[in-house]
Amino acid sequence: MDEPRAPGVRDGRRILVFDTTLRDGEQSPGATLTSDEKLEVADALVALGIDVMEAGFPAASPGDFEAVRSIAARVKGVAVAGLARCNAKDIERAAQAVRGAEAARIHTFIATSDIHLQHKLRMSRNEVLERVDAMVRLAKRFTSDVEFSAEDATRSDRDYLVEVFSRAVAAGATTLNVPDTVGYTTPPEYAALIQYLRERVHGAEDVVFSVHCHDDLGMATANTLAAVRAGATQVEVTVTGLGERAGNTSLEEVVMALATRGDRFDGRTGIHTEKLVPVSRLVSGLTGLAVQANKAIVGENAFAHEAGIHQDGMLKDRTTYEIMNPTDVGWEGTKLVVGKHSGRAGFRNALQEAGVRLDEERLNEAYQRFLELADRKKSVTAADLIALVDDQLEAEGAPVRLIRWNANIGSGGSATASVVVDKGGQEFAGDGEGNGAVNALLQAIDNAVGIPCELEEYTVEAVTPGEDAQGQVRLRVRANGGVYTGTGLATDVVEASARAYLAALSKIVLGAETAVIPGPVSAVSRWT
Repeated sequence: MDEPRAPGVRDGRRILVFDTTLRDGEQSPGATLTSDEKLEVADALVALGIDVMEAGFPAASPGDFEAVRSIAARVKGVAVAGLARCNAKDIERAAQAVRGAEAARIHTFIATSDIHLQHKLRMSRNEVLERVDAMVRLAKRFTSDVEFSAEDATRSDRDYLVEVFSRAVAAGATTLNVPDTVGYTTPPEYAALIQYLRERVHGAEDVVFSVHCHDDLGMATANTLAAVRAGATQVEVTVTGLGERAGNTSLEEVVMALATRGDRFDGRTGIHTEKLVPVSRLVSGLTGLAVQANKAIVGENAFAHEAGIHQDGMLKDRTTYEIMNPTDVGWEGTKLVVGKHSGRAGFRNALQEAGVRLDEERLNEAYQRFLELADRKKSVTAADLIALVDDQLEAEGAPVRLIRWNANIGSGGSATASVVVDKGGQEFAGDGEGNGAVNALLQAIDNAVGIPCELEEYTVEAVTPGEDAQGQVRLRVRANGGVYTGTGLATDVVEASARAYLAALSKIVLGAETAVIPGPVSAVSRWT
């Protein structure tokens, strides 16, 4: 039986998309971004059409403060939020960081469940009420747009939540967030809670109800959609569901559920859905966290059909097995095939159809790399072209570049490798030995470049299906107390590994600072 629609919910409501990829998403273990990378993601999120961007936690570290400040000064057309605990120092720091935004928001929070009050805050319910009143009023002095969140709301006493939210509204909060901090609730429970709060919080009709769900039990998207149906009008999400522990609600899942089944959830977003896949690729490449192949909407198998009966149905009518058009979310509608006989004009047209625009100099360089690729592959798809261009652009200006390499391996013995790299305009050679070709080549690079670091994570995946697919390597290294990521692309996995390793070493040479939040601050920031 269908759940009843909440009173006052209208068809076609505009659902605000609050993206927290740059704050909660970056708290994923290993998901570190440099300041420049954060700006690149911020630009992509604006182009995607989000409504609110939570740029970071300004009080967490000087790096986080500067990142929020830079984003606030740069982006237009969206509200920029800075997260702050319910204390004066955090709120004043957030206010400083978002001051230059076209539309500034301070997002402040405090826990409301008895578990958190007793074991973490060691505060009484009345003390929390007084803190909410004082801190929301303080935030209101800096901006008219104040969001208040009740951490661990889904494990809080309902009537106490009503008191807390009513006090926040009276103090000036314009958005009330009801987070499922530990991913504990279920869709019917969450919908009932949203409906209960909307009916009882004083001033509820004048504020936006927001929902922020974690995926510990795999129900973040379902819970978010249930809350939307119950009357929530802001969803807090991250690209591909990045976030602490099991992650957050996936932006692309909620957006496409509303786009595909808007009649069931009575809502729509302003997201440009055709940019979902490109944004997912960007975030995955920069964070070094691969998207699982069967991930809804943006996984490489999301629109792949292998079973014979499925293929037969697809050939007769696409809608037999596809409820969405892949082009609507940024995938190729049909397989785009180009070869070495296509010529420069055909190559340029293929890039344009794939949504890639290059100036003449970059086009010529990409064309030469394309010819090399076409000699190795039976067919070149749009995914190959996009990956090739992404790899080319990432390598531009890198202070450490691969010139040539060689690796030898046979049964019963260790592998050997040699490499020549360009570092700062000078050539350096190195030799290495290891238990495999990749291991030997990375050792050779270490000996040539001379930058001590530790390889923490290494993943490889095929850009497209087939035995001749390009291999894309993502890896993460630790050096000088920081974490650096790199990606590399080649039809040979060994070469792709070398390119990825050199991309990470280039970031070390450039002195790129990562935005890793120190342990103690990270612990207190786990609020949603």
